[in-house]
Amino acid sequence: MTVPVTLPSARRGRLLGMLEYVAQPAAAGAAFTLLALGVVTWLPALAALAFALRAWRSDGDTRSFTGTFAAFPRYWRALWRHSAPTAAATLILVANCAFLSGRSSPYAFVLLAAQAGLGACLFVHCTALAAHAALAPDDDVSTWHRRALALAFASPARGTALLGAAVSAVVLTLPVPLGPLLFGPSVPVLLALHFAAPQPEGTSS
Repeated sequence: MTVPVTLPSARRGRLLGMLEYVAQPAAAGAAFTLLALGVVTWLPALAALAFALRAWRSDGDTRSFTGTFAAFPRYWRALWRHSAPTAAATLILVANCAFLSGRSSPYAFVLLAAQAGLGACLFVHCTALAAHAALAPDDDVSTWHRRALALAFASPARGTALLGAAVSAVVLTLPVPLGPLLFGPSVPVLLALHFAAPQPEGTSS
């Protein structure tokens, strides 16, 4: 005869809280992945992901998956003109890196490093923009860009941390099926939200 093991309510609550810190970013990341399949939709999808995670972080709204889909139309209307060029720039950078990685000359190495640096700057800026778009959805896009530039590049430590969060999330979740797709975008966005509004009730200035 087996005796069922029950956890104390306090410990069970802590365990559920820890699981939520995995489930909510994963759910938002899954919604982002589906929305970003359109390629030019990736930037509005990232902003919608940030909006859903902000709602969870500050308001306790656990509908991160459906919340990302619900927020997407608003950000698509605001960002589609910016999303297409950034998607094209990303594809060009990836193609250039793939081409240069097969070359052995020192010039190719320098150009490859430059392309990788540009890609990193683009990623960090877009992540910061998504965070500010989520914190102040009624502001205009130019205001999001201005605040994103300050968040991403005014402090080298912040920009490095955002990039490191993305790389770490991808590397650490490689053993998990679809792990990089689920956590690669959501973890750095959560960190950007923390940098932009350290207190859950805070908003960007």
